Amino acid sequence: MPATAPLAPGDLYRHGLRLLLDKKIEDWVGLWAEDGVMEFPFAPDGWPRRLEGRAAVAAYMRHYPDHIDLHDFPELRVHETTEPGTIVVEMRGVGRLVATGAPFDMTYIAVVQIRDGRITSYRDYWNPLALQDPATDFAGSTR
Repeated sequence: MPATAPLAPGDLYRHGLRLLLDKKIEDWVGLWAEDGVMEFPFAPDGWPRRLEGRAAVAAYMRHYPDHIDLHDFPELRVHETTEPGTIVVEMRGVGRLVATGAPFDMTYIAVVQIRDGRITSYRDYWNPLALQDPATDFAGSTR
């Protein structure tokens, strides 16, 4: 049986969003290269700014569904770049904060690099000030 070609970067990204909506965090982490890096350039002091390796990403995201219940990504634009395997994503995620039931509505810009069908770099330009509980980070972990 022939091997299937890896998904195009935009398709892989969209698949990853579906996994997050379905709360399949382990499967989402499985999209990452072993040495993939996730960065949060706008993270405030005391919050993680860089996660190195799939294991670090997995640890960070492990409890995500316990804190943020994502319902949809109603606005999603994936932009191809001139750099092979690199996309720029504009999106909006909506849902609710599990602890309070408060609405979650966040816009993001991400720069994502994908090589050989795996995420190797993900720079997430999210706004931490948009969260209603300042003691909770993106993945819902208490600082």
